[in-house]
Amino acid sequence: MGEREWFWIMTYIAKPKLHHPALPKNAIGFTHRDYEGRISTLCAGCGHDSISAALIQACFELAIEPHRVAKLSGIGCSSKTPDYFLGQSHGFNAVHGRMPSVLTGANLANRDLIYLGVSGDGDSASIGLGQFAHCVRRGVNMVYICENNGVYGLTKGQFSATADKGSKSKTAVNSDSPIDLVSLALMLGATFVARGFSGDKHQLVPLLKAAIAHKGSAILDVISPCVQFNNNPESTKSYDFVREHNDAVNRIDFIVPRGEIRADYAPGTVSEVKQHDGSIIRLAKLRDDYDPHDRAAAMAFCQAHAAKGEVVTGLLYIEEDAQDMHAHLNTVATPLNKLAEADLCPGSKALDTINASYR
Repeated sequence: MGEREWFWIMTYIAKPKLHHPALPKNAIGFTHRDYEGRISTLCAGCGHDSISAALIQACFELAIEPHRVAKLSGIGCSSKTPDYFLGQSHGFNAVHGRMPSVLTGANLANRDLIYLGVSGDGDSASIGLGQFAHCVRRGVNMVYICENNGVYGLTKGQFSATADKGSKSKTAVNSDSPIDLVSLALMLGATFVARGFSGDKHQLVPLLKAAIAHKGSAILDVISPCVQFNNNPESTKSYDFVREHNDAVNRIDFIVPRGEIRADYAPGTVSEVKQHDGSIIRLAKLRDDYDPHDRAAAMAFCQAHAAKGEVVTGLLYIEEDAQDMHAHLNTVATPLNKLAEADLCPGSKALDTINASYR
C-alpha cells in the first residue's frame, strides 16, 4: 500500500458508533461520544487535538444539541480539526483565509445556530487578516477560535505572521515582528477577548463555554504547540515556554443559569460578570489591579507582559451588554432563510413608499 492510499484511508476512517449504554449523559440525554467526530490524522501530541477535546467537553457540559451548531474553517492543520468534533453538527470547510465571510453569510441567513469558526495563525493572521478584521468589527455572533502555533504546519513549517521575531527553524530565522491577534481583536472592538493554552484544559473549557454563551464576536486565541516544527524552547508557542512563562490573569469558572453547578473556588476576590442572556462568568482574581471590563487597560496589560516575554492567558476583556451584527443591522427576528418570497419581496407599492420616504 502506497503513502497516498494510506493517507486516504486514515483521513476518512470514522469512530465506531456503538458505545456502552451506561455512559454518563448530560441534561438532554447525550453522551460525551455524541459530541465526538472522526479519528484525528494530526501528529500525535498536537495541541489542536487538545482544543478539539476541550470543545467536545464544553458542548457536552453546556448540553448543546449538536444540530444547533455550525462549524466553519479555512485551510491548514487547524482547519482540519472541525472534522474531529461534533460530528452530528453542520460544517463547511472554506478556502484559505475566507472562513469569516462564509460564516458571516451563514449567520445572516440563519441567526438561530451557534457558530464556531475554527482557524489558525496562517489562516487568520496572514491571508485572512482582512477577513478577520471585518468579521470582528461587524460584531458577528460567533466563537472565533485561532489555533495558534506560529507556523504553517501543513506545508512543512514555514513561519506564520504570529511567529516570534528571532524564531529559529531548521532552515531560517524569522526577522519579522509578530501580529498579536488578541491586541488586534481588542483594537477592532471585539466584545469578548481571551487567550488560552491547549495544554491547560481546566482553563480552556470554561473559556470556551463563556465564549459560546456570549452574544457578539468572541475571539479566543489558543496557543497550540506544533510538535513537529515549532516545539523548541526558544518559541513562545512551545509547551515548555508557555508552562514556564504563563501569566494567568484570572481563574475562570463558568456557571450556566439552568441548575446548580458546584465548584471549588480559589481564595481571593470574585468578580461576577453577567452577560446579556443571564449567564455568569465568575472570575477569581489573582490581582486586584486587573479589570476585564477595561479595553484600554487590557491592551496595555498584554503589551507590557509581552515585552517581558510572558504569555497572558485568561479572560482579558468582556463587554456585558454587547450587541451582535443583527442588532446593528436591525434585521428581523425570523431567520432570513425561513422567510417566504412575499416577506422578502413586498411588491412595488411598498418600494414606492420606501423611495418616497427618502425624497
